[in-house]
Amino acid sequence: MTIGAFAIIQDARGRFLLSHRRDLDMWNLPGGGVEPMEAPWDAVVREVREETGLEVAVKRLVGVYTKARVDTIVFSFLCVVIAGELTLSDEADEHRYFALSEIPMNHSPSQLDRLRDFVHAPNDMVMKIQSFPSTRDHLAALQRGPAPKLP
Repeated sequence: MTIGAFAIIQDARGRFLLSHRRDLDMWNLPGGGVEPMEAPWDAVVREVREETGLEVAVKRLVGVYTKARVDTIVFSFLCVVIAGELTLSDEADEHRYFALSEIPMNHSPSQLDRLRDFVHAPNDMVMKIQSFPSTRDHLAALQRGPAPKLP
């Protein structure tokens, strides 16, 4: 089983921090895999530091998600920046804050779903099975363009 931990970080205007991956033309939440013997809340702090240069504190758990087609559990944590500056890393070549309505099309569909859950129920903790196409399939569909319209 794979375990992931991702941070929901907002700026003063309520926009969400996303990082653009170096290995794939995709924007996603800062975070990643939980290492063996590591707590998910420690993993998200480590991953945010490694990817963005920011030191964050975990405020609370906002969601636990499983992916229908793969053996994965993902934890989403609301985090606040306590120190540091946004810096580029081996994993991310750009960081930017986006309003939910401004998130680029080349995003992770499951992560966008998690942000929507947070926006629609900011004080709740969501538990959900997600069944979105993989990020790579989503990006491939974007490259193919819109599906042809039927007559």
